[in-house]
Amino acid sequence: MDDGAVEKSGKDFAMNSAITFKKLSLAYGKRSIFCDFTAEIASGEFIAVLGVNGAGKSTLLRSILGLVPVKRGQISVLTRPIRKGSAQIGYMPQTRQHIVNSSLSAFAWLAANVDGFRWGLPFLTKSQKQELARVVQLVKAKNIIDRPYVLLSGGERQRLLLAQALLNKPKLLLLDEPLMNLDPYYQENLVTLINAIRLQFGTTVLFTSHDINPLLRIVDRVLYLAKGKAALGSVNEIITSEKLSELYDREIQVIHYKNQLFVIKKDTGFHQHISHCQPNYDPFSV
Repeated sequence: MDDGAVEKSGKDFAMNSAITFKKLSLAYGKRSIFCDFTAEIASGEFIAVLGVNGAGKSTLLRSILGLVPVKRGQISVLTRPIRKGSAQIGYMPQTRQHIVNSSLSAFAWLAANVDGFRWGLPFLTKSQKQELARVVQLVKAKNIIDRPYVLLSGGERQRLLLAQALLNKPKLLLLDEPLMNLDPYYQENLVTLINAIRLQFGTTVLFTSHDINPLLRIVDRVLYLAKGKAALGSVNEIITSEKLSELYDREIQVIHYKNQLFVIKKDTGFHQHISHCQPNYDPFSV
């Protein structure tokens, strides 16, 4: 696995900082996510944020959004301190909105989100209509935009949610479990689409997932969260038996098989594909 999107893509992205963590400590309630973490993510990088349920992946994204207070240290986004409501950050949350009105079209749903500070069907200005048309074209959703939202498949809804996150041309995309509940076909299509948009605009992507395998061909680096620790590096640096054993404080083995990664908890012989973590279950817990 190559170590840089800049080298792999052939794009000349500026190597300025998109996100800087300085001696950062995060917590969710009384539970520590990690402590004294210092790292820098460059503009245009594709970062996979990995870890089992409860590791703190969503908390990390929400802290970058300014929605979760920092316990200690500092987060800078595009060289500035974090603040709520930044138009330069696009966000796809893990918790999806439930549509009650079955007649609401995909376009009406997207139009209701065109103003990030209000909810409701707006009177669209010319520039807002142009922006909606731009993101619909960008995510290749023209063939679904007039259909009822409730009739869209999971993959089609994720495409629409991506369009929402791309409104107003953000420089940073925070995508929280976008592959959740998608079959492999839709997973591959969505990952390919996100990466194409990243390469076209030089957008920085933080993409949380249980599974590195759908991202292996395009990811630049991995930010792995486990048992109150964090590590950032290439796949070959982080998804290894030695590094995961260090993070989990027990012997872990990583197996490479047919371009897939599998993790084995050696003391029990239990093994799993990284993506098959059950909700609220940590196979590597004490």
